[in-house]
Formats: sequence, structure tokens, C-alpha cells
Amino acid sequence: MQQIFNFILKNSNRLLFLLLLVLSFSLTIQSHSYHKSKIISSANFFTGGIYEKINNIDEYFGLRKQNEELALENARLKTLLFNQKDTTKLPQIDTIRGVKKTDIIVSKVIHNSYSIQENFITINNGAASGIKPNMGVINSAGIVGIIDKTSKNYATIISVLNVNSKINAKIKKSNHFGSLVWNGKSTGFVQLIDVPRLAGVRKGDTIVTGGQSIVFPENIGIGTIDKVYIDNETNYYTLDIKLFNDMTNLGHVYVIKNKDADEISNLENQNKKDE
Repeated sequence: MQQIFNFILKNSNRLLFLLLLVLSFSLTIQSHSYHKSKIISSANFFTGGIYEKINNIDEYFGLRKQNEELALENARLKTLLFNQKDTTKLPQIDTIRGVKKTDIIVSKVIHNSYSIQENFITINNGAASGIKPNMGVINSAGIVGIIDKTSKNYATIISVLNVNSKINAKIKKSNHFGSLVWNGKSTGFVQLIDVPRLAGVRKGDTIVTGGQSIVFPENIGIGTIDKVYIDNETNYYTLDIKLFNDMTNLGHVYVIKNKDADEISNLENQNKKDE
């Protein structure tokens, strides 16, 4: 202990200089958006590389399970193929829920958090692949989240399991809208709030993305109603939604390009200025 005190006393000037240097850098970054964005981009690049290396190791040890899953999927597809009466008339799947293949960027999850209040996902594609903030992210089961920040080769996603996430969604059978949020509790459930009482809801009803969003196409699957709560003061429902997706086990995802998003945002911002 005495040696530690002697070291601090001997190098007090240098330690004070380093402390002030770190403090000045921190204040500079916090007060200048340009410096802050550069630091975030660099951090994404650095952490993205680490996550990818870790993910590669995990994937190596998980090859047996993946091969089993691929074999089962291959068997299912072959069964469908052989049960077709006329194989020349097999439909070609050119879209994912109405989204063209040319408007989709396929990427791989290399890091996924789901045990905290503000969960993020990291994928191994970024600005170089055409990914931008506020693009929607889905997979074959349903929605995953929204692109938050990008570096050249990586991007982070605000997961649907993030208390700051808010997505326009609707009850499929009735088209009544609400806001999809997460209360920070279960990884298998999110909540649809602000659903009017006049909407007929029941357990098992399907919830999909709404048409009021410029991030997601309409009718992307989200989940099913598990529980219904009534707020007697506001006359609105709060619905517990069981997700189609297992958010603790994500592999490849699809980032959706929306070519009209900037035009719509600019038009809406212009209307706000005119009000």
C-alpha cells in the first residue's frame, strides 16, 4: 500500500495531466456533434470487428446444430415440392411481404443484447452496403428493429426489446392502430398501447406493422395478442403481444431500403413549418 502512495505522489503531476486531458476530450466530444459522431462511428467499427470475431468462434462450435436445422428445412421444402401436382407451376418468391429483393440488404447478426432496458443489435454491414439510420430490419419471422447508427462495415439496430423503441402497428383483422413499445420485462413479449376501446380484440389476434410508418412496409408480422388490459380513465387498451421472433436467437436479417422515406420526411417537416 505504501508503494502505491509513493507512486501516486511521485507521479502526481503526470496523473493530473492525464486526468485533465481525458476530461478535456470528453467535454469536446459532448459539446460538438461532429466530434461525437466521429467517435461513435469509430467505436462501431472497433466493437463491430470484435463482435464479428467472437461470433465466428460461436458459429464454428454451433455448426452441428445449424446443419441439423438446415437438414430439417431442406426436408420440409422437398416435401412441399414433391406434393405439387405440377412442378412447372411452382410460384417464384420475388418479394418479402411486398418488398422487392433489390430493396433488401441481407446481413448477419454478430452481437445481440436482450437482458437490459436499452438493447441493441450489431450487424456486419454498414454504410458501404447502403445501410442508413432509420431503415427497418426484419427476418423471416417478423420485425427485429430499426437501424440506429452505422460505420463503414457495421451498423447497430435499436431492438424491439428497447424501452425507447416505438413502432406503428395494427390489429390485422380490424386495422385499428396503436404504438408498439416494450416495458422492459420479458424478452418474448412487447406491448401495443393506445388501441381504442371500440376495436374488437381477443387473445390470438395477429398484430402486424401499420401503414402509417415510413420505416416498415405494411403487414410485416409482429406477433399475437396474449393479454388484454383496459385503462378505464383513457378508454384505451394495452395489449401484451407475444412475438413471432425469438429475439434471443437471431441469425441473418434483412435491412429494408425505403427510397421514398426522405421525400416523405421532408414533406411532413415542411407541413409542420407551415402550421
